[in-house]
Amino acid sequence: MGNGGGRWSSLVRTGAPGSRTTRLELFYDLVFVFAFLNVTGLTVAHASWGNLFRALLELALLWWCWTGFAGLGNMVRADQGVLPVVGFVTVASVFLLVLSIPGAFVDEPGGLNGPLVFAVCYFVVRASQLAVFGWLVRSDPPAFRRWMQLAALPVIATMLLLAAGQVPPRVAEHSLATLLQLGLWSLAVLVEYGAGVALGGSYWRVISAGHWAERHALMILIALGESIIALGLGEKSVSALPLSGPVMVAAVLGVAIAAVLWWAYFDTLSFGMEQVLHRAREPGTRARLARNAYTYLHLPMIAGIIFFALGVKGMLAEAASPETPAWGEPLGAFWVTVLYGGVGLYLLSLAACALLVLRTVRWPLLAAVAVIVLVAPGAARLPELVAVSVLAVLCIAGTVAETVSEECRRRQIRQLALEEQIAVEVEQTQWRQHHL
Repeated sequence: MGNGGGRWSSLVRTGAPGSRTTRLELFYDLVFVFAFLNVTGLTVAHASWGNLFRALLELALLWWCWTGFAGLGNMVRADQGVLPVVGFVTVASVFLLVLSIPGAFVDEPGGLNGPLVFAVCYFVVRASQLAVFGWLVRSDPPAFRRWMQLAALPVIATMLLLAAGQVPPRVAEHSLATLLQLGLWSLAVLVEYGAGVALGGSYWRVISAGHWAERHALMILIALGESIIALGLGEKSVSALPLSGPVMVAAVLGVAIAAVLWWAYFDTLSFGMEQVLHRAREPGTRARLARNAYTYLHLPMIAGIIFFALGVKGMLAEAASPETPAWGEPLGAFWVTVLYGGVGLYLLSLAACALLVLRTVRWPLLAAVAVIVLVAPGAARLPELVAVSVLAVLCIAGTVAETVSEECRRRQIRQLALEEQIAVEVEQTQWRQHHL
């Protein structure tokens, strides 16, 4: 895959097998954090099963925008040539897309048409990414023909989103209009994700395994950070809350669960997955791992964290309210699904990644998920702080059991990761001594 030649070669510089995440990419990710926060915030403002499903659809499309940008940064150097301009276009488009989320399904009175703005911004993000891929393969006819197939996908998805925006004004019956809208949005998501399965390596051509693994790990980290932010920026600011026993319990429980979720992914699994991705040097095998373990299985991880953040968003404010019983109101079916379901989805996705990539069955994680599912109906009737305490205990128990049972493999994976880190540091130190 060439860049072309002459004076045009500096416009897009291809990546290298040892490249890592750039600071510019981290800057771009800030807008996606903003996007995730907005998806969560809107669902909290209007808590319902329908809005929860809408949030999942929006999250899926936002994730597809992000993973396309992650793939772009893997193929080319994101901070060189014309790529910073493409990144700024992406940031601006995603920011406008997020601002349009409140009216993404039904246009709100006043201002621009929400569904139209959302669809157009989505298309701009996807088109800007695909334009760079098209530039890279312009001199390779077979690859360019595959690129033409890829380029048709955001066009189809955008047309479906535009059609969904036209449903409410034309269908008087509310339930039918909602069903048609959700169906069109679901079809747009299926077009993008289904084509990813069908076209395989045309989407996922991973030059740097380290960059690909690091990009996804950083997004998990950012999402977990969002859960902490959600705990502190609920309906009231933390500084405005009276410091009471329930407030302290709610804060500690929220941080404890977030810390356990961090440990379950970053202690061993993220290192092990990256090491397997490095060893997968055959392009087809690497592409399948990148697609299945990272793009597809990291989405439910992000969704699980977002659900958890959604559940804890108003917990501190409710715990501090004098009108609320000491341990909170009963959690209820909706919020137990959000909280317990989000954590269970996250842990189940980790177990699926371990099975797919490391070829190991993480029985403690699966047992924790099973217990969470079994306990959830009873937890719905418990006061919210008690229900969250139960969830925290289950998460901690499952993670501790997982860490103990995998101690031998854990030592091997972490030792190999440490040796790699030391080797990279030595090589960088030698280079600096000679050149700086």
